[in-house]
Amino acid sequence: MKLVWLALLLGIAGTAQAVELQLPNGARQMISRDTLQDRFFAPTGPFEDGVLPTRMIEGSVQRSAWRIDVAGLTPLQLADPLRRQLEEAGYQIVLDCAARACGGYDFRFAAEVLPAPNMYVNIRNFHVLTAMRSLDGVPEEAVNILASASSGASFVQIIQAGIEEPIAVGQSAVPVSSIIVPQGDIAQELSENGHAVLSDLEFESGTSALGTGPFATLEALAQALLAQADMRVALVGHTDNIGSLEGNTALSISRASAVRDYLINRFEISASRLEAQGAGYLAPITTNGTEEGRETNRRVEAVVLSE
Repeated sequence: MKLVWLALLLGIAGTAQAVELQLPNGARQMISRDTLQDRFFAPTGPFEDGVLPTRMIEGSVQRSAWRIDVAGLTPLQLADPLRRQLEEAGYQIVLDCAARACGGYDFRFAAEVLPAPNMYVNIRNFHVLTAMRSLDGVPEEAVNILASASSGASFVQIIQAGIEEPIAVGQSAVPVSSIIVPQGDIAQELSENGHAVLSDLEFESGTSALGTGPFATLEALAQALLAQADMRVALVGHTDNIGSLEGNTALSISRASAVRDYLINRFEISASRLEAQGAGYLAPITTNGTEEGRETNRRVEAVVLSE
C-alpha cells in the first residue's frame, strides 16, 4: 500500500517547518473549510463531569476531512504516525485518547466535528490527538486530529489553528509498515488464532507494576473488545524460569491483573469480560537458555474465551 503525504507547512515566529502527515494511498479529501481570522477551541482533556476541557487558539483555522476506503485500518494505525511526526516537529501532545477514554458520545458532540457524510465518527471506535506548540510559553498553534473507523472505511479530520501556511497535498511511496502498529492487528490475531501476545508492555523488573504507556497492543485489544460486545478474554501472564514455580505463578497473575486493571480503568471495559490468570514458567514459547529467550518468555497474552 502506498501512502498519501499531507504536507502541513507549520510556521512559528515567522519560520516555516514542514510536517508530513501520512495517510493511506487513496485518501480522498471530502471537505475543507478555512477561515483567516477565527477561534478554535482545541480539546485538551477527556469529557468529564459535563465539561470538555479546551484551549482557545486564535488566528487562521484550516479544517479538512479525509475518507480512506480501506477495510481493516484502525484509528490507532492512522493516529500513531501522526503523533510521532508532530512530536518530531516540536509539538507537545496534550491529548491522546480513544473512544470511551475520551468520553465517547459526549466527547464527540462537545468537540468540533465537520458534518456528515464528509466526516463520520464511530462512537465506539475513534482516536483523538491534540498537539500544541508554544511561543514564549504561551500555546499559539494547535493541531487536532480525529480518526475513526467503520467496517468499510476510515475517516480522518485534521484541524489546524494559529498556523498561517495552508495545507499542501502530495504523494510519495513509503513502506506500509510506517503506518502499521508494530505489534500487528490484535483483532485479526484473536480471530484467526484465538490468542495474541501483548508484546509492547513494560513492567519494572521483578514486579507487576505496569508502565504508564501508551501501549499500542492494549489500545488495539480494547478496540477489538468494544467492537465485539460479546467477546470475553483471559489475560494470561508468563515468566521465565528464574525462581520458584510458586513465586513465578504469583508474579504472572499479578502482571495479568495489572493489564486487566489498565483496560478497565483506561478504556472502561467491563470487568466481567476480562479474566486474569498466570502460568508462571510452564508455557515458554522459546528457550530460557539465553537472555533474549527469557525476555521473550516474559509476556502477557490475551486468550479468547467467547465471541
